[in-house]
Amino acid sequence: MEEYNKNSMEQETKDMRFDISDVTDDSSDDDDIQPRDVLPLNFLDPLTPEQRALVQKQLSAPAQLCIRVANNVPNVEETAEDSKVVPGNKFKQFWNAGEFEAEGNHVETVTCNMDRLRVNPQFLHSNATSHKWALGAFAELLDNALDEVCNGATYVHVDVIKSKKDRSKMLLVEDNGGGMSPDMLRQCMSLGYSLKSTQENTIGHYGNGFKTSTMRLGADVLVFSRCRGKDGRSPTQSVGMLSRTFLKRTNQDEIVVPMIDYKKEGGRWNMIVRSSPDDWRHNLDTLLIWSPYSSEEELSKEFDLIEDQGTRVVIFNLWQDDKGELELDFDTDRSDIQIKGANRDEKKIEMARNYPNSSHFLTYSHSLRSYAAILYLRVPPCFRIILRGRDVDHHNIVNDMMYKQEQIYRPVTDSVKGRSQPFANVIIGFVKDAESHIDVQGFCLYHKNRLINPFLRVWNAAGSGGRGIIGVIEADFVKPAHDKQGFEHTEVFNKLKKRISVIQKKYWAENRCKIGYAQESGQNSNKSASDSGDYDNSAQPIAKKVKRVFQELDAGDDRQKAPEPLPKRREYTQPPVCQVASSKINLTQDHSNAGEEIEKLKKENLELREKLKKFEGVKVADLMSELQNVKDRNDAMETSLKQTQQKMEDFNKEQESLIDLFSEERYRRDQEEENLRMQLKDASRTIEDLVNKLKQQEKISI
Repeated sequence: MEEYNKNSMEQETKDMRFDISDVTDDSSDDDDIQPRDVLPLNFLDPLTPEQRALVQKQLSAPAQLCIRVANNVPNVEETAEDSKVVPGNKFKQFWNAGEFEAEGNHVETVTCNMDRLRVNPQFLHSNATSHKWALGAFAELLDNALDEVCNGATYVHVDVIKSKKDRSKMLLVEDNGGGMSPDMLRQCMSLGYSLKSTQENTIGHYGNGFKTSTMRLGADVLVFSRCRGKDGRSPTQSVGMLSRTFLKRTNQDEIVVPMIDYKKEGGRWNMIVRSSPDDWRHNLDTLLIWSPYSSEEELSKEFDLIEDQGTRVVIFNLWQDDKGELELDFDTDRSDIQIKGANRDEKKIEMARNYPNSSHFLTYSHSLRSYAAILYLRVPPCFRIILRGRDVDHHNIVNDMMYKQEQIYRPVTDSVKGRSQPFANVIIGFVKDAESHIDVQGFCLYHKNRLINPFLRVWNAAGSGGRGIIGVIEADFVKPAHDKQGFEHTEVFNKLKKRISVIQKKYWAENRCKIGYAQESGQNSNKSASDSGDYDNSAQPIAKKVKRVFQELDAGDDRQKAPEPLPKRREYTQPPVCQVASSKINLTQDHSNAGEEIEKLKKENLELREKLKKFEGVKVADLMSELQNVKDRNDAMETSLKQTQQKMEDFNKEQESLIDLFSEERYRRDQEEENLRMQLKDASRTIEDLVNKLKQQEKISI
């Protein structure tokens, strides 16, 4: 009998299976247990040492006990070896490591006492240090608002408000986009979560911009958001707070985000309880203690400012500088937000007043209005950027150029084996103030319509080389850095910079004479002038005449002053005596005749000189007067041309102002129509309510 029981126990022990798919959560229902999960009989009997060792060996595999693979996936080792979805070397490349997307079968994790990764509150500051420039943080918030255009956003408003508790200044960034549901707001407060990485027409990518930007501008941020819901009929509103002050003062060892939600039911906003009413109240109390608002009614008033949908971001406890003053300057210009300190250069500000076409180059580093004007290459016509109650006028750097040229750059990388990527247009030219020889140069590099590198300098010449040259490039094929204030230093970006440098040097060599710089040695200045169109062809015939006359006069003087050629030397032979005597007589006669001839030649020479002087005076005077007349005509034509250009510029400005007026009028009309529609809807609802009440009264009276 004992032998039978022993054999039966051994057989039942062999039938036990520790499969990955058999590990279930404690919360599973009893009805879900399959027949194969039924424990064998006598499973409580003691095991032999061999059986106990076998069971302990199977239990010591933590990966298999902590992971349950759905859809009957084989064990972990087989899955790793047989996987051919993504090449392994791609995950070893730093810049591509963030592109991983889970493919294939879904792997679920179960609770097995794993340690969780805790994020210390100090990480909020460490993460925000990626923004070394405060205006770059504003750009992140503007990007989020512009991405909401697809959800109906028509404006983003950046303003300065005061706290009701301590009257301190706070930043407000609001838009009328689609807003965020309670779940979306929690995702927004999370680190690294982003749905925009798979969308082509959005700027966000890493899911970190909101946290880094808000924490760069202030220690605490409060987010109000109202959403109509997926069906448009289930509106919700939520408020959450990311506060370094709260986390530090309460000695939190991980990031805690107090948040409350409401849903609209029957015309009233009721709280959404996610865990318990006590937890909801505790979150509300935390918000009221550590935020600038003292009551739930004050929070409700902030929601009322959003209307149907939208988001309001309130940043408070703004950062200060070493002197204890606010880092941001709100007082110098009441319609702008500026930066104090090293980014502010008074000399550049003064130059911007004298050179308006270079003002954005000189002021973008300290002025949010100047930076926001060039932040986007294109702005939707229905979208407005409002800074402290005044619209930011969008500005295209191309409008500041003269002698513009457009070239095409086609990047080719090794990863595509010679196939060219989408091309990029390179627009290059001199800034219109370049004739004053001010040191303005650089290329504005955009990525997906967003300015990444403002006025990037790719050619650092020792002298004045490249001065006055600016350019615009939209490089969608280069990846921006984490803070969107530069590009990752990849091979593609380095090739782009080298190509831009070559283009700038070539443009400078061919066009420098147009703004008053001398040609390089070895180049024909007349040829360059004729190529540029600045050489006056009407003066060429007169100049040639003057040159020819002076050449003839010089040639005549040279002929008169030139000595007679010496006679050739002959061989000397002794003549006979009779011949010598006769030659002496002839020499005396020739000498007297030669004196008479010399006197005649002197008289003729004087007469010719007098005639030549008269001819020079008359002819040269006529040519000089004719040349002066041509110069006067050229000056008059240049003056007329400048006046015409000024009139054209005035006409263009007037036309632009008219277009702006028409646009504003159209916007006002649309707003009035929208208000009238809303009023009509409200009136219809009121009528319906009155009709229903009347019917109820009639029923009651009956």
